[in-house]
Amino acid sequence: MKFKTIGWAAGLAFLLSGGMAAAEQYRLGLITPPSHQWSVHAQKAADAIKEKTEGRVEISLFPSGQLGSEAQMLQQLQTGALDFAFLTVGEFANRDPNYGIFLAPYLVSDIEGAKTVLGGATAGKLLADMNKFGLVGLGWSSAGMRTVVMRGTIANVGDLAGKKIRTVPNAPELDFWTLLGATPTPMPLPALYDALANGQVDGAQLDHEGTWNTKYYDHAGTIIDSRHMMFPMVAVASGRKWQAISEEDRAAIQEIMTANFTDIIDAYGALDNKYMEDLKTTPVPVVTVDRAWFGPAVDKWYEDWRVKAPLLVELEAELASN
Repeated sequence: MKFKTIGWAAGLAFLLSGGMAAAEQYRLGLITPPSHQWSVHAQKAADAIKEKTEGRVEISLFPSGQLGSEAQMLQQLQTGALDFAFLTVGEFANRDPNYGIFLAPYLVSDIEGAKTVLGGATAGKLLADMNKFGLVGLGWSSAGMRTVVMRGTIANVGDLAGKKIRTVPNAPELDFWTLLGATPTPMPLPALYDALANGQVDGAQLDHEGTWNTKYYDHAGTIIDSRHMMFPMVAVASGRKWQAISEEDRAAIQEIMTANFTDIIDAYGALDNKYMEDLKTTPVPVVTVDRAWFGPAVDKWYEDWRVKAPLLVELEAELASN
């Protein structure tokens, strides 16, 4: 019988590792703070993946935009400098308008509706098309429904005219606020609290969770409970890095991530109402509004975006058939 001879150093390393493959270190970037549900569930997924792969895959989280803006993280993913990310659709919508269709105002009325949309055929098609960005789409999830926090008193939609509204820098949101006569003002989320305090912006489009946990209401005069827009998240992997992961470990990552995406949406089903009830305990008046409150701007948005993003028509037909 013949035995293969290996160097003593290699043999010692093999024995010290218990004969197991060394753990691979990966990074996952997000713009949300550690307390946000995306960050919380990303950490749960990372812990479960490490256990499932017996330590072969270790994912470290970098929340709060530590790795840069979403545009910068997307570039890092494409070059292989970043491995995974939970991203909003903003940068994708700016490159392909079809990714902006999930931000259609009043497309759905609640988180359960968002879950239906993100589990549908149109969403599946867009996820598969992530390969054109050099990415692998792992799945869709969502934050809570959008609400509006404003300095000063807002009695009707006309009061929004000329107001500087902090938004995410994506075309669908920018168009929506422009149609309302407001001035959409993109800025990094960590800068928002001070911007509201010093009047750099007049208001912001947020979810209930962030409004409560980060106390954006501290400098608000009105909270508009509109729930006018869902806010999807897409989890992606760098195409370059994904191919280097074993088939077995890719399957484990996908399985665990998918389960976490469902958990995030289900969590918001209860949290949206809880956080709004919490906000109603503050001194800031809460005004509940519906689609009609926003006037003709909503219909005009759809008129424009059905042309810009043909998949919007498909998505509307899909929802109408459910």
